[in-house]
Amino acid sequence: MKALEGMRFKRTSSPMHRLDPRVKFVVSCAVFLLGVMFTELLPLIVLLTSQLFLVYFARVHKEWLQSLRGSLVLVAVIFLTNLIVGYASAGFRLTSNVLTYSVSMALRFVTLVASFSVFFLTTSPDDLGLALERSHFPYEFSFAFTTAVRFVPVLADEAQTIIDAQRSRGLEVEKGSFVKRIRNYLPILIPLIVNAIRRSLELAEAMESRAFGAKKHRTNLFVLKIKAADYIALAVVLVVLAVSIYIRLYVHIPVIAIPMF
Repeated sequence: MKALEGMRFKRTSSPMHRLDPRVKFVVSCAVFLLGVMFTELLPLIVLLTSQLFLVYFARVHKEWLQSLRGSLVLVAVIFLTNLIVGYASAGFRLTSNVLTYSVSMALRFVTLVASFSVFFLTTSPDDLGLALERSHFPYEFSFAFTTAVRFVPVLADEAQTIIDAQRSRGLEVEKGSFVKRIRNYLPILIPLIVNAIRRSLELAEAMESRAFGAKKHRTNLFVLKIKAADYIALAVVLVVLAVSIYIRLYVHIPVIAIPMF
């Protein structure tokens, strides 16, 4: 559940919060593209380290670390999967290249999670919906997307509440074999699904009572405007992206290999 904390908007005043949501989305997409573009360990380390500055300026380091801590299970799965496949492909020998590639793939996933965690922590669902509307997305799509983003942390809180309630009744979630652990989660998933369905029905009734979809053209109280700081941030991102593409195509990247002991 800690990984879902990275999608909970934290309301504070910081340079990252004041940026336009469209610019922040471009930044996240640029980090995603760079993470996919490079498989070497060195550029991935640089890419993850550069995000520390964004987290510092956004003042969301605690929530950001929680989202990374919550994704450690998936990081371990990615690392072990690549390690096993590489071990089998190398003739059942664990080499330095196999180990380095497995670490790089795990670090790539951490980089992607960290990037979008910063985006959701610094972008309110309301601003995200306005950004989608200004980008000429249908209002129904933007409303559905922002509602999903808004309710993910709520469902995470409900899931944690149900887990605590079941533990107080003697349910041991983290003990037993793998199959038994899956069965132990059934008393958690069933009430969680029931609560989600009940919440969706309440939301549908609230939308009908407010005549959702009665008018094609909607008006908003707030209007997004791109400021000078947004243009500067966008220019910096595009320059970094262009330089990175040039490095990828024409510059030899030093290889960092993890030694075998």
